[in-house]
Amino acid sequence: MATQLEPAFEQDLIDRGYSRRQLAKAAALLGAGAAAIHVTGAGAQQAAKAVVGAVRIGANECWTGPFPVAAEAAFKLVKEGNRYEPDNEHQKLFDAVASVEGIPADRVVAWPGSSDPLSRVAVAYASPTRGIVTADPTYEAIWRTGAWLGAKVTKVPLTKDYAHDVKAMLAADPNAGVYYICSPNNPTGTVTPIADIEWLANNKPKDAILVVDEAYIHWVDGPNAAKLAATRDDVLILRTFSKLFGMAGMRLGLTFASPALMAKMMRYDGGQVTGMLPMTAVACGTASITEAGLIKARRAEMNAAREKAVSHLKAKGIKVIPGSQANMFMVDWGKPAKGMMDALMTQNVQIGRSWPIWPNISRISVGSMEEMEKFNAAIDKVWKA
Repeated sequence: MATQLEPAFEQDLIDRGYSRRQLAKAAALLGAGAAAIHVTGAGAQQAAKAVVGAVRIGANECWTGPFPVAAEAAFKLVKEGNRYEPDNEHQKLFDAVASVEGIPADRVVAWPGSSDPLSRVAVAYASPTRGIVTADPTYEAIWRTGAWLGAKVTKVPLTKDYAHDVKAMLAADPNAGVYYICSPNNPTGTVTPIADIEWLANNKPKDAILVVDEAYIHWVDGPNAAKLAATRDDVLILRTFSKLFGMAGMRLGLTFASPALMAKMMRYDGGQVTGMLPMTAVACGTASITEAGLIKARRAEMNAAREKAVSHLKAKGIKVIPGSQANMFMVDWGKPAKGMMDALMTQNVQIGRSWPIWPNISRISVGSMEEMEKFNAAIDKVWKA
C-alpha cells in the first residue's frame, strides 16, 4: 500500500515540477519499498531467474558465501533473535565502516541492499526539470526509476576506454539534479578514475547530487570515492555487501553522505526502512568489513578465475571488452547475444544478459575457478565463429 506523503513533502515535489499523478507514483514507490521498486522495473535483480543446478554466472553474485568469521557472527545473532537489537548492532556496523573508510560514523547509513536508496535519491533530487544523467551502458535502476516517475533521463556513451565520460555527461545536461557514476561499472567492470569523479563533483551544479555507485569497489585494489562523502554535502556513495562479501541473499547495503543530504532522502519514510534491517545481516557485515586479509585473498582468487576465462576466449578469437576490475566481463560474440546465452544453457551454463545499446555483447559473471573451467569447456562445445 502506498504511503501518504506529508503536505510539506508533497509541496516540495510539486515545486520541483512533479504532477499530482507523479506524486502518487512517488508515494507508491517509497511506501511499498522493495515490492514497489520491483513493480517499476528498478529492482536489484534484472538478471534472468536462476537455474538451480547450473553454473550460475549471470547475476554478479559471489561464488561463495560470507567469510566464516562473518557467518559465525550472524549465527550468534540468530541465537539472539528474540531481541530487536541485542547490543547496539547498527552503531557497531557504522563504527566499523567508519574505521575502514576514514569517514565520520554519522555519515554512514545501512539499508536492505542499495536499490532503495538508489531509487530514493531519484525522488529526492531529480524531477521533470532537473533530470538524471547516467552512462550507457550502466546499471539501469536509477534511470528506470526516474523514467517511471517522469523525471528527465539523459544517457551518455562510455569513453573509448569504457569509463564514464564525465565532461560529456555534464555537457549533456548542465542543469541536471542527479549525476550517476557506477565504478566499477556494471556491466563492463571498468573503473572511472577518481580524478574524473572529482572533476564532475567540482563542476556540476552546486545544488545537484553526484551519486557514485561502488557496489563492486572491493574487487578493486585501488582508491575509492568515500573521501568525497566524508568532506562534501553533495556526494552520495553507495556500497553493498552483495558482491565480494557473498551476502546477496542477506540484503545489506550502505550509503555514505552528509546528514543534511540524507535528511532529504529519509524524510519520506527512510527511517522506517533503515530501522528494519535483519540483525543477522548487520552482524555479518560488521564482521566482514574489517577483514582486509580475507578481502585481498578473495579478490586474488576472483582475478585468477576471471583471467583464465578471458584468456580462453581470446585464444579462440572471441572479443572481450578490456579493463574489467570487477567480478564480471563483457564478451562480444559478433552476433546476437541471446543465441549464445541459449547455446550455453544447453551445456548447463547460465550467463548474463546483454544491454540494449550492445545487443551482441553478454555480461559474464566470474564464478569459482571450477565454474570458469566449466564455462570454458562449454564455449569449446558451442562456439562457432
